[in-house]
Amino acid sequence: MGSNTFVRADVWTVAQTDQGNVVLIRPKESDLVVPIFIGQLETQSILIGLGRVDMPRPLTHDLLMSVIHALEADLVRVEIRDLRDRTFYANVVIKAVEGEITIDARPSDAIALAVRCRAEVYIAEDIVESAGVPVDMIREAPSVEEAIAEDGFTSTLAEKLQAPHDLGTVDVERERLLSDLEAAVAAEDYEKAAALRDKLRDLS
Repeated sequence: MGSNTFVRADVWTVAQTDQGNVVLIRPKESDLVVPIFIGQLETQSILIGLGRVDMPRPLTHDLLMSVIHALEADLVRVEIRDLRDRTFYANVVIKAVEGEITIDARPSDAIALAVRCRAEVYIAEDIVESAGVPVDMIREAPSVEEAIAEDGFTSTLAEKLQAPHDLGTVDVERERLLSDLEAAVAAEDYEKAAALRDKLRDLS
């Protein structure tokens, strides 16, 4: 799979499922979202980037962003370009003095950079068609299986998500910890911020 046709998208939210964390990518003006499973550290990094939380010391993606800027370059866009054997592939496109440079990246790393640099996110149309899930299904149903039973969704959607998953449950505890972390950093209480960061890292 892979498409030369891309559509603009938003990093809609990060959610917790029975099989791990997902970042939900929603194409502009679309009723579909594409769930991409990501690791715990990448989840933390994306949430920190979305919340504009200043860390006492730079995380890996903060370092990469600093390196890009130090080289007088800009991250202009991220492309989620392919889906093969249930694995997503992405590019980061950097504008440098010599022109645009395209670099292969994991989607989680690309998205973590994009939310920090406020770069545009694009996703291949054929990925949306094959892996997209209706927004209403995520907003209204606590699980994929219940959504199929109650709202008449086909088994194809369950197969796309490798059901059962709970895409409707956002990790409230993580959001609370992030809020506390932001407050601790603002108060320059770095010892407390470090402890909160470790709690975020330990969440599963």
